[in-house]
Amino acid sequence: MSRRAWALLLILCGATFLEGIDVAMLAVAVPSIRADLGLSTGTAAWVIGAYVLGYAGFTLLGGRAADLLGRRRMFLIWLTVFLAFSGLGGFATAGWMLILARFVTGVASAFMTPASLSIITTSYEQGPQRNKALLIFAGTSAGGFSLGLVIGGLLTELGWRWVFFAPVILAGVILVAAVKLIPAEAAPPRKGGFDLAGASAAAGSMLLLTYGIIRLEHGFDGWTTTLAAVGGGLLLVALFVFIERRASAPLVRLGILRRSSLVRADLGALLFVGAFMGFQFMMTLYLQETRGWSSLETSLALLIMGVDVILAPTLTPILVNRFGNARVILGGFLLAIASYALFLPVGSDWSYFAMLPALTLTGLAFALAYGPLTIAATNGVAPGEQGLAGGLLTTSIQFGAAVGVSSVTAVYGLVADGASRMDAFRSALVVPLVMVLLGAAITVTGVRRPRKAVGTPLPEKQLATVGSEV
Repeated sequence: MSRRAWALLLILCGATFLEGIDVAMLAVAVPSIRADLGLSTGTAAWVIGAYVLGYAGFTLLGGRAADLLGRRRMFLIWLTVFLAFSGLGGFATAGWMLILARFVTGVASAFMTPASLSIITTSYEQGPQRNKALLIFAGTSAGGFSLGLVIGGLLTELGWRWVFFAPVILAGVILVAAVKLIPAEAAPPRKGGFDLAGASAAAGSMLLLTYGIIRLEHGFDGWTTTLAAVGGGLLLVALFVFIERRASAPLVRLGILRRSSLVRADLGALLFVGAFMGFQFMMTLYLQETRGWSSLETSLALLIMGVDVILAPTLTPILVNRFGNARVILGGFLLAIASYALFLPVGSDWSYFAMLPALTLTGLAFALAYGPLTIAATNGVAPGEQGLAGGLLTTSIQFGAAVGVSSVTAVYGLVADGASRMDAFRSALVVPLVMVLLGAAITVTGVRRPRKAVGTPLPEKQLATVGSEV
């Protein structure tokens, strides 16, 4: 790639790194925020939940907006919104201000992330070049989350408001560079008007379904509200499909869902990320509440899972070119199965060295699966629908995160009522294991026999399409 191509990739990776550290830093800082502002448990939970709600609720709309309104325009506008409302969170003096800031920041990410992903998939030639760019992009996102845990612990020691101000500084630098480096694009072709009815139904359904998923952590407490939210969301999904089938210019061309590789990749991403987030959440709970470790000690303990930052752009491209996406993704799922199974019998007095194999395998699994899932979800999609493909993938990831965290929390809460804390903890760890088992089963259906022996070099044309094996 040229220097300009590398510079563009650096800017887009900076944006996804920003989104990753933003989420991770806040997760570490919530206890300090709660104590300083005197927030209730419910309000503190919604400081995190509001971001997920805004992100998952508008990602599908954000992905299509990049296609219809311009990728560069959407990226720059919503990066500016992200910057402004992250700063507002830093000046918050009440819980409602934090919740508002986090919700709008989540909405900004919902538009910004699919736009940055579609800029990559339309700026780099499909094949090894795009695959490498996507693997670096995915590894940076995961690395942002891993490093964000440590950075968040350090900044919280200085004062929790720095957890909001630090992203403002980084976003400002990225914004200035993005204005110069992201190339101008021709106005996207528009056939008919904007599908306002479809957009409203999509956003409403995503908001209600995400809200219902988040409420799973409350167990049977207020289950009527949970069922009402999920039921309302499903009705809006049906309405959305009805509208899209009849729209002259649909927000989502439903025919894209006939691509088995795309659907398989999106389902795999939902299950893989959901399992990872659920496992990481229970690990944090175990280390801080059961073992009494500080937030900084916990962050440093989990840092080994950030090994994917090194392996995703170096080892994974080699494996993808040699074995294809499907086999590498399957390898990631198998490593995740081994990792979560190893941690299942955890005891209340395990040493860090006893935990280390599972934590290391988790990072290796992420390095193998996350980037290739991104490639599989966007490979072969027309340039005019790359934003939509990115939106579908990001929606799946956010739903997976919400399902994973809410499910382990619900199981932990239900079992803890009649059992010991460690029994509840082990029961909750079954959820991530089941999710990656399902993901592996789905991935297996996309594995094909290799066209050539493993050691035979592929012709250039075949090498350019080997990534579409899922």
